[in-house]
Amino acid sequence: MQASGAPKPIRRRIPGDERRRLIIEFAARLFSRHGFGGTTTREIARAVGVSEATIFKHFASKEALYTAIIEIKAHAQREHVLGIIKPLAEARDDAALLRRLAIELIERTQSDPTFMRLLFFSALEGHAMADLIFRQRVQTIDVILGRYFAERIAAGEFRPADPLQMAWNFIGMVTFHVLRHELFGQEPPPHLTRELAVEEMVTTFLRGVRSGRGEVSGPVHGPPS
Repeated sequence: MQASGAPKPIRRRIPGDERRRLIIEFAARLFSRHGFGGTTTREIARAVGVSEATIFKHFASKEALYTAIIEIKAHAQREHVLGIIKPLAEARDDAALLRRLAIELIERTQSDPTFMRLLFFSALEGHAMADLIFRQRVQTIDVILGRYFAERIAAGEFRPADPLQMAWNFIGMVTFHVLRHELFGQEPPPHLTRELAVEEMVTTFLRGVRSGRGEVSGPVHGPPS
């Protein structure tokens, strides 16, 4: 018998779209913590509060659910980032473009590290989805940045070099900054704020690729004496 005064559990019928969103949200968390192989649809159903059969009403298989997560997260992140850097690319503002791109990639990963963890889990597990994640998220930004660098090389603003390798070099600096914190839990020295770290990345990179028409100046920073 229920004790007097105890609230009765409220059960409401969740619309199909909302239920699908919840399945994707909880599944993404579990996949990012335990990997594709270490997560079962039964565990996902338990986390969402639905039956396992409900999972399969929305997704034909665990692979289909995983693919949906990747496509949704990759699309949202890609469109957001590209929407921000496009006007800077059109203005040919090299420093502003690289600075904004770095900050966006760092902020979005720190606010939601799920996508990064899915990428690493998939690669380590040798899962076929690893290639999908790479193409949906990583390669897209690399290619777009590489095209921008190719235009700058053609204009004589950047020295001759492989533009895609240039893109990898810059993204590599940003990625390592993220990995130190999100994957290895390493905090930077107190004086090295995120803004200062990004500024150093941009200045170092542009000093290396500029053709010599213009100099990139930047303060020299170090730990406080």
